[in-house]
Amino acid sequence: MWAYETSFYQIYPLGFCGAPYENDGKLEHRILKFIDWIPHLEKLGVGAVLFNPIFESDTHGYNTRDYRKIDVRLGTNEDFAKVCEALHEKGIKVILDGVFNHAGRGFFGFKDVVEKKWDSKYKDWFHINFDGNSNYNDGLWYEGWEGNYDLVKLNLKNPQVTEYLLDSIRLWIKEFDIDGLRLDVAYCIDQDFLRTLRRETASMKDEFFLTGEMIGGDYNRIMGDDLCHSATNYECYKGMFSALNSMNLFEIVHSLLRQFGPENWTLYRGKHLLSFVDNHDVSRIASILTNPEHLKLIYTLMFGMPGIPTIYYGSEWGVKALKSEGDPALRPSFDKPKWNELTEHISMLCKAKADSEALNYGDFSSLLLTNRQCIFQRKSESDRVLTVINVDGAPFHADFNANAGKGVDLITGDEIDFGGGLDIPPYTSYLIRTEV
Repeated sequence: MWAYETSFYQIYPLGFCGAPYENDGKLEHRILKFIDWIPHLEKLGVGAVLFNPIFESDTHGYNTRDYRKIDVRLGTNEDFAKVCEALHEKGIKVILDGVFNHAGRGFFGFKDVVEKKWDSKYKDWFHINFDGNSNYNDGLWYEGWEGNYDLVKLNLKNPQVTEYLLDSIRLWIKEFDIDGLRLDVAYCIDQDFLRTLRRETASMKDEFFLTGEMIGGDYNRIMGDDLCHSATNYECYKGMFSALNSMNLFEIVHSLLRQFGPENWTLYRGKHLLSFVDNHDVSRIASILTNPEHLKLIYTLMFGMPGIPTIYYGSEWGVKALKSEGDPALRPSFDKPKWNELTEHISMLCKAKADSEALNYGDFSSLLLTNRQCIFQRKSESDRVLTVINVDGAPFHADFNANAGKGVDLITGDEIDFGGGLDIPPYTSYLIRTEV
């Protein structure tokens, strides 16, 4: 699967393009701006772009009005087709945000129900009670997502709803040639619908990739041979920054061993979770880490561990923003991308990931672990990479069995000699390729 062999770049288009929060109905061709960023993506070395919601919505994209029309604030379907074509020309895949659990109050089917009540042919598309009332005084009650009544829960048990969504995906493939979907709040979505989605999308396009949003619980609930290929790894997201801030690498390595370790009981061995250090829903990683020296290290950690590394736009050059400042602060517009030492570091990580069978498919084992240092191994049949992290401000001498005399750091290209152990400078990370 192509998605296991590359890294992703995530953008939130409405914010990226500087669109107004409320849908003002004014057509602006803002999404074309993204074409100017493609050279940056090429230089960075990512293999896919994950676009958060792009379809017509009431406000933030997740309250969809029309699943078959690009949001007027972003442009037209033709505009987005140009963006996708430009990305595909450079070998970069396109993943869209599939918001299938709920629609917006402006969704045509729900508007019809509010207007016609019992007489609406869409009344069974939602979870409606005509004996109640809503916060909006609609004269009916409906189920919203987690108490948010601007998000009207869809009835995914209804074949008409399922077929409408599947036909929408067919349209996306036909018009935009998309390569995959990220399923919003996949933990709320009915498993039967996920199975239908996996089966049908596989027939629509070869190697069509499905990943699902999971906040907690067992990711296998939405991920498997007949479900999604992947799920968001929130456990290790939290584990990475928490381990660095508390100077206790046992926390993250414990999670990695629990998820991917060599024992048969480990939860996700051989699977490819979506890894991230931040995204459009959480504080920027540069604002969370208490020590700025750890910023490069956390990215090395993410790229070294099993999974599909994801970079959130702007964070590759260290943009800051806190969740407490509100979602718009997390989803800004930038005039153009920037390039600095962090960006350069991440670009080398992207290249290492793309060129390494071990980083893409290798197993996971821990070779050395202290509170402030860790060395773990990814090994496949023909490749072997050691991830080395020293989060301390002091150098560290690591005595461990490298099972090799020498190696090459995939980040810098420097040769590493294991004779007499390994001396790791302060705040340093390596991805060392050695003989198998």
